[in-house]
Amino acid sequence: MQILIAPNAFKNSLPADQVATALAAGLKESSLPCSLCCFPIGDGGDGTVELLISHLGLKSIAVDTVDPFGRPIKGKYGYDPQTATAYIEMADASGIRLLATEELNPMQANSVGTGWMLKDALDQGAKHVVLGLGGSATVDGACGMLSALGVEFLDKEGNALKVFPQQLLKLDKIDVSGLDERMKYCQFTVLTDVKNRLLGKKGAAFVFGPQKGASSDEVEVLDDFLEHLNCVWSTQLGKDAGQLAGGGAAGGVAAGLWAVVDAAIMDGIDYFLESTGFDEELKKANLLITGEGSIDLQTLDGKGPFGVAHRAKSLQIPTIGVGGAIPLAVDERLAAYFDVLIPINHHVAPFDELKICTFENLRRTGKLIGELLQLGLKKTVK
Repeated sequence: MQILIAPNAFKNSLPADQVATALAAGLKESSLPCSLCCFPIGDGGDGTVELLISHLGLKSIAVDTVDPFGRPIKGKYGYDPQTATAYIEMADASGIRLLATEELNPMQANSVGTGWMLKDALDQGAKHVVLGLGGSATVDGACGMLSALGVEFLDKEGNALKVFPQQLLKLDKIDVSGLDERMKYCQFTVLTDVKNRLLGKKGAAFVFGPQKGASSDEVEVLDDFLEHLNCVWSTQLGKDAGQLAGGGAAGGVAAGLWAVVDAAIMDGIDYFLESTGFDEELKKANLLITGEGSIDLQTLDGKGPFGVAHRAKSLQIPTIGVGGAIPLAVDERLAAYFDVLIPINHHVAPFDELKICTFENLRRTGKLIGELLQLGLKKTVK
C-alpha cells in the first residue's frame, strides 16, 4: 500500500512538516505493510512559504525588518534567481506569532515590516512576488507595507499619517506618486486561505479582528476604518474592493494590494499544489491522509485538506482526515471528500495542554490508522 501523507499545519500547535513526520512515525510502528510519502502542504496560511522554500529548493535570504510595532527583528524569504521570483510570508514580519498574547492590538499594529521585506526583494531584482498572507497580526489594509514602498497617507490638511488604524481613521487622500518605480515592473500574487470579503459581519474586522486582539468595540472601529479606506480607493483609484472575494485576508491586505498595485488574489492551496507537483505524487498513492487543527465546514472554503481531498476524490483515492477538532455529527458535505474523519486527542483537556501533546497524539493516531488498515487487509485475505 502506498500512502501519501499531506497535512496542513495544526495552527498554534505544530507545523505541517512535523505533523507529517508524526503520522509517518505512527504508521511505521503499526503492523501495516506500506510505503510512505510525506508531502506537507500550505494553503497560504502561516508556514506556506517555508514549505515552498523546501519543496522548490529556493535560495533563503535573511533580511533586517521590524515587527508589527516597529521593533527590529530578523526575517527571511525565498528567492528563485532563475525566475526572479520572491516568496515572502507576511507572518515573518507582521505575524501574531511574533507577539505575546497580551501585546495583540490591531488598532496600533501595522504591516510595515512586510513592506521592508518586499523592498529587499526588489533590491534582489524580483520581478514577481508571491506573498503568503496567513497568520497576520494587523488590520491595516496593506497601508503599512505600501508606506514602506513610498506611498503616503494624508489627512485633510495634507499631513502624513502614521500607518495604523487608529491614525488612519483621519485618512483623506492616498499619495502614490512616491511609490517605488520598480513596482511598475513587478507582478504581485497574494495567496489566501480564506474567501472573506473586506467589509461587514463576515469581513476582515469582524471575523479576524478578535483573533488579533480586537475588542467588540474595536472591531466596529476597524470595520469603519476599512470601509473608509475602500471609499478612498474607489474615489481616487477607481478600485472598489468591497465585494472582492478573499479581499478580507490578512486584515484587508489582499484588498489593499489589489487596489493599489493590481495584485492577483489566488487560492493558496491551488497555487501550492500546482507549483510543487503534488498531483504526480498523488497519482502514485492508494490512500491519502491529510489534516489540520480543526476540520469543519470552513475547511471546504479553500483550506489545505479540502484542496488535496478534492484532487484525491477526482482520482477515486480514499482520504482520511485527522484533526484536533472534528464535528460530532456526520456532515454530508464533509463526507463527500473525506471518507473517514479521526480526532487525534485521546483525553479531554484545555487547548494549552492539548497542544503540547500534538506530536504524540498524531503519532498515536498514525499507529491506530495503520492497525485498523491491517485488520481490513487480514479480513480481505480470509
